[in-house]
Amino acid sequence: EVRVRYAPSPTGLPHIGNIRTALFNWLFARHHGGKFIVRIEDTDQERLVPGAVDGILDGLEWLDIDWDEGPRVGGDFGSYFQSERLHLYHAEAERLILQGDAYRCYCTRERLAAVRTEQERNKQALGYDGHCRHLSDGEKSSYESENAPSVVRFAMPDTGVTRLNDLIRDEVEWQNELVDDFILLKSDGFPTYHLAVVTDDHRMQISHVLRAEEWLSSAPRHLQLYRALGYTPPEHGHLPMILGPDRAKLSKRHGATSILEYRDDGFLPDALRNFMVLLGWSLDDKTEIMRAQTVVDNFTLNRVGKPAAIFDREKLSWMNGIYVREMAPQDLADAMIPFLEKGLAPDLLPVDDKYLLRIVPLIQERLKLLSDAPDMVAYFLEEQPVYDPSNLVQRGMSEGEAVKALDRSLLALADAEFSTSALEERLRALGEELELTPRRFFGTLRWAVTGRNVSPPLFETMEVLGRDRVLSRLAWAKAQLND
Repeated sequence: EVRVRYAPSPTGLPHIGNIRTALFNWLFARHHGGKFIVRIEDTDQERLVPGAVDGILDGLEWLDIDWDEGPRVGGDFGSYFQSERLHLYHAEAERLILQGDAYRCYCTRERLAAVRTEQERNKQALGYDGHCRHLSDGEKSSYESENAPSVVRFAMPDTGVTRLNDLIRDEVEWQNELVDDFILLKSDGFPTYHLAVVTDDHRMQISHVLRAEEWLSSAPRHLQLYRALGYTPPEHGHLPMILGPDRAKLSKRHGATSILEYRDDGFLPDALRNFMVLLGWSLDDKTEIMRAQTVVDNFTLNRVGKPAAIFDREKLSWMNGIYVREMAPQDLADAMIPFLEKGLAPDLLPVDDKYLLRIVPLIQERLKLLSDAPDMVAYFLEEQPVYDPSNLVQRGMSEGEAVKALDRSLLALADAEFSTSALEERLRALGEELELTPRRFFGTLRWAVTGRNVSPPLFETMEVLGRDRVLSRLAWAKAQLND
């Protein structure tokens, strides 16, 4: 059975790179009919952030990435919090010491700093020098009698090669002598990532480990741990890095914010999930918009690339706009309401549901982010939009022509049928009668009716606004110019 896991550390809210790893694991599990497990790696007690666990799980739920085992759902291999599995790591560490594959290290921070300084001065490879690996029994007893703080280190083989047949990067190898004796248990009794991940992946029967490329350097440590413990390692695949458009490591300036910020910025979960899939995987050389089931049906690791993926927020916004345009009007209206309640002035709330449903088709083509909805909807709700009256006078028009255009429009629309086709027929005829080009005449009307120079189609907008609002706004515009 395929069993994969997403194992975040709750030291902050999950960002794009982190959730991309979760998504690829989820897709791999769903494609193979396997299990997707969430495990919280909370052993770095000093860096834990309150609320981070809920932020991680809420982000997954928002993206509709469901898990089969883990927090909130349980499972047969719990606990799914590493801080509640300390006894397992202690037992493994003690077994490794008894086997001679690990040892207690009593080196102080001062000694380790001095060793590092000396290595830097001599331009040597940085790492632990193995000082405590060869302590005599007497020296060990002396440290223990003094209750000297200690860590447990793994005794890396000092000869030979460790090889990994990576599912994405093919064969990779490391010279064992270049990998130092790394820490398994810290002095506070908590395990390092290396011991905890190997212990838990074995006990939770993880079949495949799909993780970010940055963890590739940890692979020889983990494979040697599996060997020493007598466990068969899962298969490993290391996903490509994600870079910004400038080819630098993804950071906050590129948009590497938490997943929940994308939610709050008005991105749709389907669009963000589609975008993240393309950060390292492709269906073919042309398809970009893909429904979730299409990706699940076709998700195989031979389609995951080795080169770094490029994160482009503009492309994400473009893709979100496509998903917005494909929504049913009622679904889009429902999705917009929380953003309207947050972004509109209190006197414009609540928005009438039926009225909003008439507005939605007018703005849907231009709406990219749900967070833009309040600005695009506000002038439909305001009693009178406020703007600079000089905008009513279009280029090439005189002020008198603008006043006349408004005055004649008021007369023409007083008894007009307020349908799109009737409004267009009457106003086009009026523009010809006034000898004004459509750009000038309708530009004046657009500013008068909406308070903007860009809006949805004018006649459809006027129909939705209705006779009373349109006539009131035209009269206000005319008065402003007269004054």
